[in-house]
Amino acid sequence: MKRSDNLLPGAPGRRRSRSPQGRRLRGLAVLVAGILLAVTACSNSSGKVADTSGTGASGGAQGTASGPGVTDSEIRFAMLGTKSNNPLGTCILDCFASGVNAYFAYRNSEGGVHGRKLVVSQTVDDQLGKNQQEALKIISANDTFGAFSAPLLATGFGAFAEAGVPLYGLPANASDMVGKESTFSSTGSFCIECTQTYWSYIAKLAGATKIAALGIGVAAPSKNCANGVVRSIETFGGKFGQKVVYMNDSLPYGLPNGAGPEVTAMKNAGVQLVIGCIDLNSMKTFSQEMERQGIGDVPMVHQNTYDQKFVAAGGDLFEGDYVLPRFRPFEADAGSSGLKTFSAWMKKTGSELTEYAMLGWIDADLAFQGIKAAGPSFTRASVIAATNKMTNYSADGLIDPIDWSRQHEPPTEADPVTHGYKQECITLVKVHNGRFEPVGDPKKPFICWPVTKERTWSEPTLTNFT
Repeated sequence: MKRSDNLLPGAPGRRRSRSPQGRRLRGLAVLVAGILLAVTACSNSSGKVADTSGTGASGGAQGTASGPGVTDSEIRFAMLGTKSNNPLGTCILDCFASGVNAYFAYRNSEGGVHGRKLVVSQTVDDQLGKNQQEALKIISANDTFGAFSAPLLATGFGAFAEAGVPLYGLPANASDMVGKESTFSSTGSFCIECTQTYWSYIAKLAGATKIAALGIGVAAPSKNCANGVVRSIETFGGKFGQKVVYMNDSLPYGLPNGAGPEVTAMKNAGVQLVIGCIDLNSMKTFSQEMERQGIGDVPMVHQNTYDQKFVAAGGDLFEGDYVLPRFRPFEADAGSSGLKTFSAWMKKTGSELTEYAMLGWIDADLAFQGIKAAGPSFTRASVIAATNKMTNYSADGLIDPIDWSRQHEPPTEADPVTHGYKQECITLVKVHNGRFEPVGDPKKPFICWPVTKERTWSEPTLTNFT
């Protein structure tokens, strides 16, 4: 029986078998955002917004809105992301696009915004290495108002920012958003290496005092994440007797030689919880090796495995593991949040409920809300300005609220307050019988702590942002 089974109500003990049978791999997107760091460096920008709204005007009751991609009947967006050559083998661009398109179908059924339909007029595969090249083509064509982007390598973000194009991306691209006031996602900029209360909290839930932290050496976000786990446990874990007894932030990408020596070291150290800041291919390798060495019951914490089909296909592989979604879990009580509307319109459009679909839905909502707030005579610049005045954006209760007036910059270890969230919140699910189950209260799925400069432990507050 796992230690976590003794602490979570309604979770009877089960021993898991880490079978290697057919599984679709899903990697940690934060990791890949750090690969080829020299390539991504070219996307850095001052973030100043150019007014490229143009002079053409739409007439009638819609107002005098102007800008590329704005007609009397439509507001057109480009979609750019990674589909082919994806080393993770995951559904990114298509799944992200399904959420955007479902949201647009929902709003268009109500008349759109300012008398115009919302339309994705082009979808472009950046083939992993051509994000900047394709971004420049979209900008040069000058026939879309804004863009949605779901890349693994966000090298085109700087070009969109320089052109003043409203851009809506992924949480994994947070480092590429920094300082760019026209670039948004379903999270604000964040500090992955900073102290977080939730690592110690999850260890407490699992009944673990001996913890392992894993990171990939060539990927800065992965490496920084692992060091953040160590810092967090050092800050808060003493109260519970917690200690990181094994830390490796220099793992080779893809684990070409397996994980035998690393798992042996973890076993010898008595590790009771493994926190992975690595891609899921590597998590799978560790899982199989842990089973082979007789410690398969040690739970793991995954940061990008919120995929029901993938988990179910794994049989008992992930039984008892924890997963961190980036939003209100599908398994939570919808209440009065936007979760019910999301689920309904994904079904109406024949699309699957996936993590990336929800991220696309949230981005599309932010685009809609920005245009709506800018008024009938909107331009690119006015939509960006209106969005940056939103100080409590929760996508109708789907995410921890963002203050876009100050969260284009990340918080720091020394100052988590000025550019940080008002509260440090996570959502957490646990795998039981091949399915996700919310940890805590399904009606209040956000597990939150106050953000203060004085880092002191407190029990979380279960929260609902509606």
